[in-house]
Amino acid sequence: MTTPTSILILAAGQGTRMRSSLPKVLQPLAGRPLLSHVLETARTLDPHRLVVVYGHGGDRVREAFPETDIRWVHQAEQRGTGHAVQVALPETDADDRVLILYGDVPLVRGETVRRLLTQLDEGADLVILTAALKSPTGYGRILRDDSGRVQRIVEEKDASDSERRVNEVNTGIMAARSRDFTRWLSKVTNDNAQGEFYLTDCVALANTEGRRVEAVVGHEAIELMGVNDKRQLAEQERAYQRREAERLMVQGVTVIDPSRLDVRGEVEAGRDVCLDVNVILQGRVKLGEGAQVGAGCVIIDSEIGPGVQILPHTVIEGAVIGAGASVGPFARIRPGTHTDSNAKIGNFVEVKNARVGEGSKINHLSYVGDSELGRDVNIGAGTITCNYDGANKHKTIIGDRAFIGSNTALVAPLTVGEGATIGAGTTLNKDAPPGELTVARAKAITIPGWKRPVKKPKE
Repeated sequence: MTTPTSILILAAGQGTRMRSSLPKVLQPLAGRPLLSHVLETARTLDPHRLVVVYGHGGDRVREAFPETDIRWVHQAEQRGTGHAVQVALPETDADDRVLILYGDVPLVRGETVRRLLTQLDEGADLVILTAALKSPTGYGRILRDDSGRVQRIVEEKDASDSERRVNEVNTGIMAARSRDFTRWLSKVTNDNAQGEFYLTDCVALANTEGRRVEAVVGHEAIELMGVNDKRQLAEQERAYQRREAERLMVQGVTVIDPSRLDVRGEVEAGRDVCLDVNVILQGRVKLGEGAQVGAGCVIIDSEIGPGVQILPHTVIEGAVIGAGASVGPFARIRPGTHTDSNAKIGNFVEVKNARVGEGSKINHLSYVGDSELGRDVNIGAGTITCNYDGANKHKTIIGDRAFIGSNTALVAPLTVGEGATIGAGTTLNKDAPPGELTVARAKAITIPGWKRPVKKPKE
């Protein structure tokens, strides 16, 4: 039987270097709070208990994560990482494997921290995760004996000059049994440069007891680094995006420039999808096989069918675009839109809460909202559906093969019959019969002697 695992996530820090009113663990990475990424990783380990230690920005942090599987522990006074773990350990059982994670280390992978738990199962008493850095400034150093065994961790402010030259650093992530952490932390003092209770002192205490201390060296340094300021946040953002671009490319997606792609959610993509530069994919996005997404497009919570062409600088949100359709450039597709196969929505067209039938075209400079278009409908330039009367929304229904002339206003609610033609410049406020031409224009008149207004001179 596998020993239960409790995961403690330390998220109480103030993050003063962020220079932000937003708590550090709520700073956004790929459109989600830092802490959200850590929680996601923790859940891949199927923990028996998931405990978050919070402090600064307390209520805001808790409100951001209403999930019921989280146990919240308040660290009212921030007295160091050792103290943070101490206040959380009562939420665990004595025999639990306890894994310590951090709310500001968002890119750590589940497979990396699982190696620590494996070491515990194989007989280690304390396992720490380390990293080798070219520039280790700011991190606690790992001190080993002549045989390579970890002896202790020294924080930079307490380190000697020779100790500071060590480039293997402590990530803060570690694992041990709950009862061992409880015993060691009861002996930790704050006799150090920062006057804090260091979790890292557990290493020296474990060695004093003759316990087995192991170190797992992380393979990717950026995965193990914390976020303390906006510069580091930007570095982590790029690292995350590069990871997502590589994941998509492995699946057969062509990413024109991996450094200019932003994934801010969950993306499912078929083979031979092509993503041009500066594309943003947000929320849940599905891209069908062979879909082409042009430069500068934003796709949010939408499904793009096979063979679809999304031309540059198009925004699509909450929509389903059918196979073989073409959208853009410079189009805006709003929530509730569903196009059938081979539909075409052109430049500077806005569509909202509308069904666009197979082969139908809205080529340019139009607004179609709260509407249902049949097959092979043609919407001329400058056409708008007047769907809002100031209080309520109304629907426009356009039958198969209808032709709507340019600069037409369709005042809903109304129905345009199958095969109907609406003359250019028409303002239509009643149903148009199928198969007929309907025109509604005022008579042109000329007013003799009319003078165009002129600007009044400035006083």
